[in-house]
Amino acid sequence: MGLIGILAFVVALLASVMIHEAGHYLTARKFGMKVTEFFLGFGKRIWSTQRGETEFGIKAIPAGGYCRIVGMSAGEELSEGDSQRAFYKASAPKRLIVLGAGSFLHFVLGFLLIFSIFFGVGTVALTSTVDQVVPCINTNGKVCTSASVPSPAKAAGILSGDTFVAINGYPIKDWNTDINVVRNSPGKTNIFSVQRGDQQLDIAITSKPYKVNGKTIGMIGVINKLGMARQPFGTSLSHAGSLTNELFTGSVSSLIQLPSKIPALVRQTFGGEKRDPAGLVGVIGVAEASAQTAGNASLGWNERIGTFLLIIASLNIFVGIFNLLPLLPLDGGHMAIAAIDGLRNTFARIRRRPTPRPIDVESLTPLTLIVFVFLAALSILLLAADIFNPVHFNL
Repeated sequence: MGLIGILAFVVALLASVMIHEAGHYLTARKFGMKVTEFFLGFGKRIWSTQRGETEFGIKAIPAGGYCRIVGMSAGEELSEGDSQRAFYKASAPKRLIVLGAGSFLHFVLGFLLIFSIFFGVGTVALTSTVDQVVPCINTNGKVCTSASVPSPAKAAGILSGDTFVAINGYPIKDWNTDINVVRNSPGKTNIFSVQRGDQQLDIAITSKPYKVNGKTIGMIGVINKLGMARQPFGTSLSHAGSLTNELFTGSVSSLIQLPSKIPALVRQTFGGEKRDPAGLVGVIGVAEASAQTAGNASLGWNERIGTFLLIIASLNIFVGIFNLLPLLPLDGGHMAIAAIDGLRNTFARIRRRPTPRPIDVESLTPLTLIVFVFLAALSILLLAADIFNPVHFNL
């Protein structure tokens, strides 16, 4: 099962890379730029096919992918036919859209995966099936005895295994929401339609007033079973939006804290300290989390799939934000250059001066190398940590 989780993670990761590069490819083609290569992986070419002016293919090292757009650098030598379709010749807004499309699709993919959890897979929630009937509801906190007043549910004859199907004639769709009819009517009688085996019974239950945090609510005295429940379309959209926002802000916070977590990672890698599940984790660590999820026999298939999809959604949102950092060679670094070019062009128009030559990315190679070396060193450190001192997520 663990191997299945790892393979599923690799496939999902490569699919995310393809979707990212597809964002660049589609928007570049939309704006008339020439795209000569679209490859998954790096290194030696394994397979490729020519479609129009673009070569699509797979390379030996599955560590990412790329989409080659003609004229990414102002210093690139181009034929006369390609020069007018060069990336750097496009307006700043068009360049920003092409560069940001990859991260945008990461966010879209993350949202769609989270939506599919709520709408298609389901999440752990209270069902309308009774697990336990509380013998009594004591407002003084004492233990129930034979002399205690039975809970409303016990007095009405509710049994473990009964399933509530309606309240006052209204079908129950979401127990957490629909039970508010009872909570908001302390001391009042409601008619519960109960499925018991092949029988459906209508049982009147008068809730008992119970004070919680200064507010009086109605209680009938049942503890319901947990299960996987799918949400309606609109509710799924709302919940997916809220969770995507939480993951987005959490990823931004993690990136801000990243430098401060590196010393701890060094100690955990070489000093034998226990890995922090909330600390830095590399690709192997995330793959291990996927393997733990797939191999966790205590989880049902829906729970395993839902957890796996959440891992992939979180990864896509984090990668989308990371790619927007204004550092070369990341997309965000190229976006920063495009934005500066746009400002320079605007100021030139205002001053009625000739359009300045675009910034040559190759002239910033020393800065690019510094960032590349840092990212490579961090990747190697994470790789070592995940191999020699793997993190345990308790999934």
